[in-house]
Amino acid sequence: MPGPREQRCQLAMLIVLAAAHMTAGLKCVCLLCANRTCETTADGACWNSVMLIDGKEETVKSCLSPSEMKGQVFCYSSRNVSKRNCCFTDFCNNETLHLNTERPLEEEEAGWSRLQLIVVILVPCCLLCVGILLGVCVVQGHRCAYSRNHKQDPEEPLDDQMLMSPDKCLRDLIYDMSTSGSGSGLPLLVQRTIARTIVLQETIGKGRFGEVWRGRWRGEDVAVKIFSSRDERSWFREAEIYQTIMLRHENILGFIAADNKDNGSWTQLWLVSEYHEYGSLYDYLNRYTVSLEGMVVMALSIASGLAHLHMEIIGTQGKPAIAHRDLKSKNVLVKRNGTAVIADLGLAVKHDTSTNTIDIPSNHRVGTKRYMAPEILDETINMNNFESFKRADIYSLGLVFWELARRCSVRGLHEEFQLPYYDLVPSDPSIEDMRKVVCDQKLRPSVPNQWQSCEALRVMGKLMRECWYANSSARLTALRVKKTLSQLTVMKDIKD
Repeated sequence: MPGPREQRCQLAMLIVLAAAHMTAGLKCVCLLCANRTCETTADGACWNSVMLIDGKEETVKSCLSPSEMKGQVFCYSSRNVSKRNCCFTDFCNNETLHLNTERPLEEEEAGWSRLQLIVVILVPCCLLCVGILLGVCVVQGHRCAYSRNHKQDPEEPLDDQMLMSPDKCLRDLIYDMSTSGSGSGLPLLVQRTIARTIVLQETIGKGRFGEVWRGRWRGEDVAVKIFSSRDERSWFREAEIYQTIMLRHENILGFIAADNKDNGSWTQLWLVSEYHEYGSLYDYLNRYTVSLEGMVVMALSIASGLAHLHMEIIGTQGKPAIAHRDLKSKNVLVKRNGTAVIADLGLAVKHDTSTNTIDIPSNHRVGTKRYMAPEILDETINMNNFESFKRADIYSLGLVFWELARRCSVRGLHEEFQLPYYDLVPSDPSIEDMRKVVCDQKLRPSVPNQWQSCEALRVMGKLMRECWYANSSARLTALRVKKTLSQLTVMKDIKD
């Protein structure tokens, strides 16, 4: 039989294990994940929900991060319409909820009972280890504070049917969620409800990832990007990036919903976003020319979107710095008001300043060869330095500006649309083709001499050269490009 000293050691170990359990991440059942399992960060939760959609019960089980729990409606049920439960032990969301079963509040919050039992059993022992007890109390206090601060008023039930009321359009839904919540997008159940009530109308584009369709939801046009099942990583990654906190911006494509549809024999992976009838900048410039003012406004909007992506916002509701990694005219969409939005974030990378790590997606795709920066082509890029990815974006931005400026009509004169390096490489260049031209010969797209006679085009030409320097550290930042273009918008000659 162990002596008193050994018993005290065993109790101390139990307390340490309990504290570690309460601060570590949770493993949860995830119906939206490929392996049906996900893992939260510390202070995250497992989520279990059922909602009545078209007379059928739709179940969602997933992980919630601490930021998603703040200001959202994930954890609150509404009478006869939906049941939602957040719990805080491994796989505690494995239970399937049903709307036709009335359950007392104590049973719905079963995830708390085990923690309370642990605390009750360990309280006498904590007197022997005050430091660990304080740590456990801090964690428990945070969870209690969350429960108190987010307790729902029983006289004002909040449910998804209220959020999805017929008088609300997509802009209203997105605005409400972006201003009152975490800024990371609509709740998953609302996303699924929207996605499953969209009627596809026509194909508007195809690519290596799949197809893009125009769809209709409550009389509004939406774009539906349908990924092939073999490209599931790209779908998941792009949906994850679009739902980054504080990402929403007028010059970044407006994300609406992500959903996976399985009919038993094949799976469709949907990414729903705002629809822009003019299509990509590539398509637009092939059909139309732009005025001096139109060129500057378009260029400024692209630079503004990229500057927001690159910018880190510090705070509890902050945003990590993001690099696009595949910026090109086909990934920029033209809005009806003549501005643009940056789209296709499937290759984007996020920078975590707290750990100084770069979240690089593990998929098979690479960027577009024609727009690759010299340091990517000759493989000298420092993959451990996030600034390297931002500087590569700036190089690509310079090429997009070149495409745009060529189509600027001054006194009726303009160039035909061409892709960068059209006269130096084949139509589908290889990495080696691009490396010889960009790295070995150090060539860049030609800037016409007549641009010097127009101040706006002269400034655009100067910006391009400062964006595609071979030395990446000498390139402009997106914010500097944005400020220079902002000064151009007040010039008299672009308005005449």
